[in-house]
Amino acid sequence: MARPARELKPDRSARDLFGAELRRHREQGGLSLEGLAKVIRYSRSHLARIEAAESMPPLGLAEVLDAQFGTGKLFTALYKIALREAHPDKYRRRMELEAKARCIKEYAGCFVPGLLQTEDYARTLFRVCDPARPEDRVEELVTLRMGRQALLHLTRPPELSYIIDEAVLRRPFGGHDIWQAQLTTIAEVAVGSTSLVQILPFNHGEHALLGGHLTLLTAENGTTVAYEESTTTSKELDEPALVTRHRRAYERLSACALSPSDSAAFIKAVIEEIPR
Repeated sequence: MARPARELKPDRSARDLFGAELRRHREQGGLSLEGLAKVIRYSRSHLARIEAAESMPPLGLAEVLDAQFGTGKLFTALYKIALREAHPDKYRRRMELEAKARCIKEYAGCFVPGLLQTEDYARTLFRVCDPARPEDRVEELVTLRMGRQALLHLTRPPELSYIIDEAVLRRPFGGHDIWQAQLTTIAEVAVGSTSLVQILPFNHGEHALLGGHLTLLTAENGTTVAYEESTTTSKELDEPALVTRHRRAYERLSACALSPSDSAAFIKAVIEEIPR
């Protein structure tokens, strides 16, 4: 017996409004959840959770619903708002700046940058960082992480530059298939039209950003904000002197790291060494 439809409160959150609009347009179109699931090729149970505001919509669903119901960009707009709401307050400004940035530069000393992570890598990371985290929360965090990557597919995406420490490439993560897919993803964007990846080899030795993770977000007007982060925290630095110091540290590392083409070759060599 199907459970009764959960009462929604559209004024409570963008996620509730998304679910309410999904239910309204589905019922107006004479479709059951099963019928909609078949038409748009999504899981019925997943759609039920989204409609009940129990799960975040996955990346791409909003555009599919807009096309199905002829709603212009209604669901797309609601998804963007829901995505921002879902992040903790301390991360929302970071997400807003990231969405508006024209240039994003990152140094990664411990883990793959979020905009380059595959779903399986992100899922493994969220599980290992908090073994007690419920699986539905893990999946929600993965959805949020993948949602951030929508900016990479804009008509005018930001320019991306990454310096990735060799340590990130050498630590096996999630098993052979997950790790191979993640490294392959990094290699594919190493020399792109709007992206560059440089590997900082072990033989470079010590440096100013050792062991950390730095992001530099530069807006259209040239204003830059820096973020230092770990797997669970993120600290904004907007004082000009601190931003300048971090930018210079990044530039020094960039000058010492492998070129993007050599970095792509380096990553492919590491992939070949992954034991099965």
